[in-house]
Amino acid sequence: MAIGFKILKCERRVSAETVAKFRTLPVANISDCMFRMTAGGPRLLPMHAGGVMCGPAFTVKCRPGDNLMVHAALNRAEPGDIIVVDAGGDLTNAIIGELMSSYAEHAGFGGFVINGAIRDSGALRASEFPVYAAGITHRGPYKDGPGEINVPIALDGMVINPGDLIIGDDDGLMCVPYEQTEEVYRATKAKFESEEVTLAETRAGKVDRKWVEDLLKKLGCEGA
Repeated sequence: MAIGFKILKCERRVSAETVAKFRTLPVANISDCMFRMTAGGPRLLPMHAGGVMCGPAFTVKCRPGDNLMVHAALNRAEPGDIIVVDAGGDLTNAIIGELMSSYAEHAGFGGFVINGAIRDSGALRASEFPVYAAGITHRGPYKDGPGEINVPIALDGMVINPGDLIIGDDDGLMCVPYEQTEEVYRATKAKFESEEVTLAETRAGKVDRKWVEDLLKKLGCEGA
């Protein structure tokens, strides 16, 4: 097996039922329920018109500025997959643009996450097909390799294994490990429902802010 140049199979994926459940939940609530310890980094921002991205991770690790293995992923990913590319965060060359994004959308994939740059940003911004990336450049990519498909990757400390759940909205994106999806879903659903109650009380003018003063006194704030 070539070191740094290989294609593996994705051995397990989160189910379509799991994806459908998470799609209704805010990324911010998921982050809170994972103790705010996991994040894709503030550089990875939505480059599309808006809307939720949710699906199993199809991971790609490639040399900065080179998208050969991303093209290989387009030939191998399954409908619904999120193609998550670690291109080292380098912004010199774009990893994808309108052509590759259009192909992925037509093939039924769930979106792109690019730890690197994209181009054709106007076209991508007008599209509802989810694309998250670290930046924009007009410079195109090389296609020489090497790279790896369906290996563990990390984006600013967020470890992603093939088949893990990837979810993104206007606040950014998260990875929920395959083995933790049910636990995280239950906790997030409860938090979301609790915040909906608080929001309704806020709009009705019924929120009790006494907890702030109690906490200030407990922490020893002078003048509280």
